[in-house]
Amino acid sequence: MEWVALLLFAAVVLLLMSGFPVAFTLAGTGLAFAFAGVLGGGFESAFLTGMPSRLFGIMNNDTLVAVPLFVFMGVTLERARIAEDLLETLSALFGRLHGGLGISVTLVGTLLAASTGIVGATVVTMGLLSLPTMLKRGYSPEIAAGTICASGTLGQIIPPSIILVMLGDVMSSAYQQAQLAQGNFSPRTVSVGDLFAGALLPGLMLVVLYMLFLFAVALFRPTSMPPHLASTNGKVTIIQLLRALAPPLVLILAVLGSILGGVATPTEAAGVGAIGALAIAIERHALTLERLRSIMRSTLSISSMVFFILIGASVFSLVFRGYGGDDAVRSMLDGLPGGIVAAAALVMLVMFLLGFVLDFIEITFVVVPIVGPILLAMGLDPVWLGIMIAINLQTSFLTPPFGFALFYLRGVAPPEITTAQIYRGVMPFVAIQILALLILALVPELATWLPEKLYGR
Repeated sequence: MEWVALLLFAAVVLLLMSGFPVAFTLAGTGLAFAFAGVLGGGFESAFLTGMPSRLFGIMNNDTLVAVPLFVFMGVTLERARIAEDLLETLSALFGRLHGGLGISVTLVGTLLAASTGIVGATVVTMGLLSLPTMLKRGYSPEIAAGTICASGTLGQIIPPSIILVMLGDVMSSAYQQAQLAQGNFSPRTVSVGDLFAGALLPGLMLVVLYMLFLFAVALFRPTSMPPHLASTNGKVTIIQLLRALAPPLVLILAVLGSILGGVATPTEAAGVGAIGALAIAIERHALTLERLRSIMRSTLSISSMVFFILIGASVFSLVFRGYGGDDAVRSMLDGLPGGIVAAAALVMLVMFLLGFVLDFIEITFVVVPIVGPILLAMGLDPVWLGIMIAINLQTSFLTPPFGFALFYLRGVAPPEITTAQIYRGVMPFVAIQILALLILALVPELATWLPEKLYGR
């Protein structure tokens, strides 16, 4: 009945492309195929009896508690105008250089990524704040749009990224399944902290590659990135620089430092981050009762969406396995002529293409549980595989014509910026993303070295 599993997967993708709600599509399609299979005698109803324990496991999962806390932290910092202060200060600092504003936007995107981890909010915020300024200062529309989209998606890979929290939980389960299938009944685990540590160097590598590209454009095409001729009263003092940089840097160090140093779990560190974000908002007089209500509503809405999709994905994956879908995928990957390299490359390509039509949450909860145990059973390192998946999904976020980051920017860009200009602007950054994937594939130590040093993996 493996063909039914593949038909189930195709039906889910088509329904999602049609615009049906994700959670209802995953759960409803899975249950419809299961009931049809029970009536037709091709599906064992005993599989459905495992659903209550799965749902209880989701509700009992301490790691996933970090998701609403990190969301709360990100939304609070967004409303506290952190990005506006950072951009104003750094653009004044680098404004006299060719490409200085582009470098400032990239640095602000990096700091926001390490503070919030919410891609959509970062792209929209940066688009509203920096795009009109860049255009006013004579920047090429393509360079401006590409820089904002690329820096805004860094929240996918730079910890504390929400996708890394979810990937950490999924990869841990997949890694244990792979070891149990190999006869290891005392399986090792991979944690969210491992993925945070593994993502740090690749994330910083991406930032450096972005900045090198902007330096090159400023050098060879200086008219596309002119300097901002600030007046003398536009100079930035050390006090102004510290006031803008200190709050997010202290928060980043508190959250990441406590996780990487083994002082706190990701959930505990997320709690610290949430309180720290509230403290920053209060210190900046940016927290009113109405704004707090708005922050809490946004946090509830985003967190509910994540967990509802997770429940729907659990129903889908259970039915998919009941029809033997995982066996079909395993047979296909095992039968590839290139072995493990070809299997990993094919999975990355499929995830990249699915990223055009599915959100990263859906791919994390639907696709990774299917292919993860198979690839890990072939001997791939779970941290390396998790970081490769995260960068891959970040790349699909940027790639025309369906990249989500492009839609976010299109929604806030002024009318004179055409969609074609946005597409042309991101293409060099897509090439940089692919280069980063190739570098990480050839030098896996970029992802595995720091976790080994910190945790002795």
